[in-house]
Amino acid sequence: MYRFERLSDDIKIAVSDDHTFGTDAVILSYFAGIKPRDKALDMGTGCGIIPMLWLRNEKINNVSCLDIQENAFEQVKCTIKENHLEGRITPYLCDLREIDKTFKAEEFSLVTMNPPYKPIGTGIESLGESARIARHEVCCNIEDAVKAASYLLKYGGKFCMCHRPERLVDTMEIMRKYKLEPKRLRFVQDKSGEQPFLFLVQGQKGAKPFLRVESQLIIKKENGKFTDEMLEIYGSYADGYDK
Repeated sequence: MYRFERLSDDIKIAVSDDHTFGTDAVILSYFAGIKPRDKALDMGTGCGIIPMLWLRNEKINNVSCLDIQENAFEQVKCTIKENHLEGRITPYLCDLREIDKTFKAEEFSLVTMNPPYKPIGTGIESLGESARIARHEVCCNIEDAVKAASYLLKYGGKFCMCHRPERLVDTMEIMRKYKLEPKRLRFVQDKSGEQPFLFLVQGQKGAKPFLRVESQLIIKKENGKFTDEMLEIYGSYADGYDK
């Protein structure tokens, strides 16, 4: 049912046909820049890749994650049990559109989400139910995610998400609506000279306006191999990549 992929010498993650992970989530985990003092939550966690990458750092101990799909929730629990992480991460089965039923307001200093990218009615929807929920805005859209993050974050807390560039204006408008001021923005390209296919944005609750646009992240060199920065982002997951 599950396959296990090595993330480090200490952590391997359960993946399945329904819930696996891609480059976007790995990049977002790195962009979020979690600190040992953070109380962090990953929403729509899927297989739990974002928090599991954080937990490669033994100083990170106060992490939660949530998903609306029971099969994702059970898969994350399997990973937690396999790696004996019970004291460091807590998974929740809940709907972020009803976040107040599970969490108190202003509990967290860091919230992340790699949301569904496709509006309902676009792209191929003849997928399995899990894939449809993960890829299409069936159970949540950008506003649902931002609204939940604003509720969850304490003053000065940070919300990090990624999305496709065509949704950038929508995202920033919604973040400001819910008092999450965009403070960092980074675009991601597959190779140098190509159009960005992804953006990463960090909003800070209650902050004053000032947006820093960071240098573009380039995934591959001209020969198709990962750039040095991507190898740094993947960390121990990429061990042996260039051998």
